[in-house]
Amino acid sequence: MLIIDQPTQLHAEIKKLKQQGKTIALVATMGMLHTGHIKLVEAGLQKANIVIVSIFVNSMQFNNANDLENYPKTEDSDCKLLKEAGVYCVFKPSNEIIYPRGIDAQTYVEVPGISNTLEGKLRPGHFRGVSTIINKLFNLVQPDYACFGRKDFQQLIIIQQMVNDLNIPIEIIPVETQRESSGLAMSSRNNNLNENERNKAPFLSAVMNELSIKVKKNITPHEQLIKTASKRLNNYGFKTDVLYIIDSSTLKPVTPNTKEIAVLMAAFLGETRLIDNQIVQM
Repeated sequence: MLIIDQPTQLHAEIKKLKQQGKTIALVATMGMLHTGHIKLVEAGLQKANIVIVSIFVNSMQFNNANDLENYPKTEDSDCKLLKEAGVYCVFKPSNEIIYPRGIDAQTYVEVPGISNTLEGKLRPGHFRGVSTIINKLFNLVQPDYACFGRKDFQQLIIIQQMVNDLNIPIEIIPVETQRESSGLAMSSRNNNLNENERNKAPFLSAVMNELSIKVKKNITPHEQLIKTASKRLNNYGFKTDVLYIIDSSTLKPVTPNTKEIAVLMAAFLGETRLIDNQIVQM
């Protein structure tokens, strides 16, 4: 497995692969990898000849400087996992390579509207950072495919919109949320949970599943469903952050014409913010 940190070396390798007629799938990560990331790699290998994984902790998408400073770096174990999974190349550039003039002077990409609602409203500039780094990685790697998990639902929708709006010739491959046997969505943040919190954490997906069933039945007003679900989470030891029941394609309130509803949840368990979502076909 190649490990590359310089764009010039990456460009040379990409050129060689393209000349050989190879197709490429990109999996963009910030490291601290788990089984969910490997599922993205496996999805890429089903579509393309080779998979390239990027590891880059993107400073532009962090609102809190402490979160950025304390983000775990596990490159050695990450690379071991990726090699075992059949990854062809890992691209791990430095911040100075990606943002040589600093993020304040960096040209950025922003998808209007849907970047500034829901999670984007809570974290101003976050999705601008996501769109910008993904666009840069698309230009650097020149993949035919790019795999993204459905767990970060709003991020997935934004990237799909960016690709459509900018006529980027890349097929976005959505990959289902990977879960532990308890039902808890896999996340690097799960490592921050203590034993007691870890035991409680699956309650988030349990409440989400029950809520989704009630949304499907379409009997109880959504406002009441949200209030009840939030109360259940809080009584169990969570601190509900946000809970949305929205149209999955527009990220706006549900209308009589909505065919697919997204239930989006975020709650704190101790200091750790957990997110999850489920799609409901109407």
